[in-house]
Order: sequence, then C-alpha cells, then structure tokens
Amino acid sequence: MPRSMSLKLACVVVLCLLVGAPLAQGAISCVQVKYSLLPCVGYVRGNNAGPAPPDCCKGIRSLKSAARRRLDRQAACKCIKSLAADISDINYSVAAGLPGQCKVHIPYKISPSIDCKRVK
Repeated sequence: MPRSMSLKLACVVVLCLLVGAPLAQGAISCVQVKYSLLPCVGYVRGNNAGPAPPDCCKGIRSLKSAARRRLDRQAACKCIKSLAADISDINYSVAAGLPGQCKVHIPYKISPSIDCKRVK
C-alpha cells in the first residue's frame, strides 16, 4: 500500500476524535495528523476484533490533547476529510470502535459524512 494512501486512511480514523477534542497552542497541521494516525491504518482496513495497536491509541490521544480550540478542530476535520476522500476500503465500523478501544471519549459518531463546519 502506498505511503500516502496509508496516511490518508489513518487520518480518517480520528476524524471525529479531533473534532470534539480540546486543541492545544496553535493550529494543528495536516502533517501532524497524518503521522499521528499512521499506526491506525492497518487496523481500520480490516475486520479487526482484537485490540487497537498501542501506537494507534497513543496517536489518537495525542491528537485529542492537541485539539483545544474550535477552529483548530474544524481545520483538522477538513484535513482528514480531504486526505480520506480517495480511500475506498476503510471499515467505518472498525474505525467507529477506535475510541472505545483506546479509552478515549468523544461525543459524536465517527462518520465520513460529518460536517466539519458544525464541529464544536
């Protein structure tokens, strides 16, 4: 699998995690999102019933803690949607289970149809 596709897929996994998460100092970059979520790629491409990879959860928690301001969460959401637009093999049921697997609370459903403008 090409690296750019892997990065895009990983970014989709945490789309909503970033959206409802608190954001840190300054804007979150697409590069930060890509590299934080790269360890999640293999997990969301299958029907994984096992635990999420520890590095995936670490990346998710890192992005959540980096997302404190609304505008930053919206920017991250847009970045993830853009990166994920070309990927057709994401298992959204598995992706939706990542917050629980990683013990990260988010108040929304992980979905490719989320409206980033409505992210609070």
